[in-house]
Amino acid sequence: MSLLVVGSVAFDGIETPFGSVERTIGGSGTFISLSSSYFTDDVKLVSVVGGDFPADKIAMMHGHGINTEGLQIKQDEKSFYWKGKYHMDLNSRDTLVTELNVLADFDPIIPDSYQGVDYLILGNLTPKIQQTVIERLHKRPKFILMDTMNFWMEIAMDDLKVTLKMVDALSINDEEARQLSGEYSLVKAAKKIMAMGPRYLIIKKGEHGALLFSEDQIFFAPALPLEEVFDPTGAGDTFAGGFIGYLAKTGNISFENMKCALIYASVMASFCVSKFGTEALESLAEEAVTKRVQEFVDLAQFEISM
Repeated sequence: MSLLVVGSVAFDGIETPFGSVERTIGGSGTFISLSSSYFTDDVKLVSVVGGDFPADKIAMMHGHGINTEGLQIKQDEKSFYWKGKYHMDLNSRDTLVTELNVLADFDPIIPDSYQGVDYLILGNLTPKIQQTVIERLHKRPKFILMDTMNFWMEIAMDDLKVTLKMVDALSINDEEARQLSGEYSLVKAAKKIMAMGPRYLIIKKGEHGALLFSEDQIFFAPALPLEEVFDPTGAGDTFAGGFIGYLAKTGNISFENMKCALIYASVMASFCVSKFGTEALESLAEEAVTKRVQEFVDLAQFEISM
């Protein structure tokens, strides 16, 4: 089934204890699109870049079956750029540079060919832009997943609360869940957040896995212990792309199927962090995904005698 991805396509500068890269390709829309493309061949991207964005990277997206008709290219402007430095634990980072450039006045234009999509994922953008996308779709998608971050909770909470009422699911990390809800307990936090609108909530816990909540069910997916983690940038977006991509592939939005989607999401994120930027996602083999899913199953499967 068709999937609409709305998010940033950008340049990232990344410093970690294990190396650094300058102006690698990043952005929530990029990671989500690439990740979801391993599950559905009908991914439609809405974003904006400047004239400095390399044509070969757009061609790379086409090679993954990503439709870029909705990717605006503003030739006389520069693409969004973010640079950050990760600490030794790779869970905390410092933002060194943020240049909004074309993203400062981004107006998401939905091409006519994108109308009627089955699934929609709203990457981390202003809540107003997320609302605009939903309002510009002639028919509401079967399932809408959104991402957000603490920054919007601090400066645009009223708009965020409006957007939350318009979506089916929210994907955030544990720190953001606590900030949004005012609760330390993630179970209590989930109940408060779902009362704001979304029927489902995903709380990402980095190397400690992820939780999926509905009104009366909870599921936990582990994170695969990895020998080497080079770059966590984009892992959350890759996770979300794997989740929504699997739902689009199966056309099933039951809680039971979302459990499977959460495992595939964790699998895709585990590949993302193994190399800098989108490098791992650009050339991933289908057999590698299948093999790693089995590793997740083996990690969590056990028998117990009572």
